[in-house]
Amino acid sequence: MTQSRQSQVSLADTPYYHCISRCVRRAYLCGEDKYTGKSFEHRRQWMVERMHQLASIFSINICAYAIMSNHYHLVLHIDEQENYLLSNEQVCQRWGGLYSMPTLIDRWLKGQKISAEEKKTVLNIINRWRDRLADISWFMRCLNEFIARKANSEDDCTGRFWEGRFWEGRFKSQALLDEDALLTCMAYVDLNPIRAKMTKSVETSEYTSAYERIHGVAFKDEGKLTTSLLGLNFQKKPLFGFVGDEQESQSSLSSQQGIPFSLLDYIKLVDWSARILREDKKGAIPSQHPKLLNALGLDSERWLSLASSFGKDYQGAVGSLEELALFAEHTGKSWIARKNELHRNMH
Repeated sequence: MTQSRQSQVSLADTPYYHCISRCVRRAYLCGEDKYTGKSFEHRRQWMVERMHQLASIFSINICAYAIMSNHYHLVLHIDEQENYLLSNEQVCQRWGGLYSMPTLIDRWLKGQKISAEEKKTVLNIINRWRDRLADISWFMRCLNEFIARKANSEDDCTGRFWEGRFWEGRFKSQALLDEDALLTCMAYVDLNPIRAKMTKSVETSEYTSAYERIHGVAFKDEGKLTTSLLGLNFQKKPLFGFVGDEQESQSSLSSQQGIPFSLLDYIKLVDWSARILREDKKGAIPSQHPKLLNALGLDSERWLSLASSFGKDYQGAVGSLEELALFAEHTGKSWIARKNELHRNMH
């Protein structure tokens, strides 16, 4: 039975979630369709631009992403504090960047006189919008519907029926309950093009977060009003930052104001993993391995197995047994999937 999205999200346990959407049709989301010879490579840029635009609107940060030929991966961070601190006017401004503003809200923003009952209605609407700005389901909806409309229009498939026929049902999500799960999932996402033999190195792996971080393109227009190739106007927000070099480890993942690792250490780990995965030489792993593996208590073989199959081996939520038990309690589940215990084979 399909689970409700509410039963898969618990901000009391973690603000980090891995989301995956797949294209349902034979024609690729991106890449080249071998049946028709038609290239859809330009759609990768559509995805990246729309993702960045939505990140600038929602109280949600992008930690990692990879745009593949028929699906994409996102690791998202929900910023509850930012969302709480938004003024009512800021909420309206952000939501108005996605949808048209109701007349009543427009009148209120302009300071026109409204009745007490109308003001109550205005505040109820704004509170509903505020909740949506911190909701990964709304983030994914705004991303997928936009891409579906553009792709179907390009493919000459129009109408609401076709919007629902572009993506394979609802997106899938995983709750990343601790630092180990977050790091492993991010690396798994960034290594997707390497495993798929789409590219030979992390440095050349375009349309991934690792590529953005290495080449600095995520920060190119930070804080400036950007007009994208799609004509989307937004103030570009960088990918969620690494803070491992700036602050000591804190008591809980949710209290961090950034990814709790060093960016340099992360890039070294992903690059090291990519070289081994690309050459398919898992039996000849170099004796020197990245610093982060020691910090996490992982041996090389176990790490490479996780980095290769994380998305397939784990479903729903990932973490220690204690964290899974709390997540189950907070989301109303009466069971815990033992297979989702990330630490079970660690040393």
